[in-house]
Amino acid sequence: MTDLSHKARAKILAAMLSQAAFDGWTQKSLRAAVKNTDLPKGAEELYFPQGPLEVIRFWSDQMNSKIAADLADLDQSNMKIRDKVTAGVISALYAIGPHEEAARRALSRLSLPDALGQGPKQLWSAADTIWRAIGDTSTDGNYYSKRTILSGVIGSTLTVWLTDDDPQKSQATAFLDKRIANVMSFEKAKWNFKKRTSNMPNPAEVLGSLRYGGRKGRRRRRS
Repeated sequence: MTDLSHKARAKILAAMLSQAAFDGWTQKSLRAAVKNTDLPKGAEELYFPQGPLEVIRFWSDQMNSKIAADLADLDQSNMKIRDKVTAGVISALYAIGPHEEAARRALSRLSLPDALGQGPKQLWSAADTIWRAIGDTSTDGNYYSKRTILSGVIGSTLTVWLTDDDPQKSQATAFLDKRIANVMSFEKAKWNFKKRTSNMPNPAEVLGSLRYGGRKGRRRRRS
């Protein structure tokens, strides 16, 4: 994507956020949003050929970039993982800015059949952005479990965030603290289990040795 294309898409998104807050994420509101820019008529077909759902994906990508930038600005050297993850989720929520109604409308749009799967993918992408930005280098099953669990945290906290009328978002932040505590407890339990079982024999290896050992034994008896 060229810089000009990116700028054009950003202009349409900015106009669409205001439009969608009143009219939802529809093709009609997308055309109306383009009219509020200096772009030519029909620009939505050029820059967002897949329509409003593509605009929502672009918004999600923009927010992920904001999350990565915010976490890069933090001095993470003395921060606990819990604090890093919390900072990432808070960044994701604050990235919505003054467009909470547009976000509520986006959630409604993503619940429709033709958007099946897009919402979970966007949550996964946000979780992946956070884990990468705080230095996660896991490549085994932890890679997927961390992102799956954090996706759930982001999604559930987002719902509370968008219904919390307190300017300080006290209810949402308290909810987030509890969810993060649950995640850390799970991670600790998983680590303790792994530590306790690290010296135990691998069941697959044991079964394999019994199987093939038995065959060897039978062959030896035959001879």
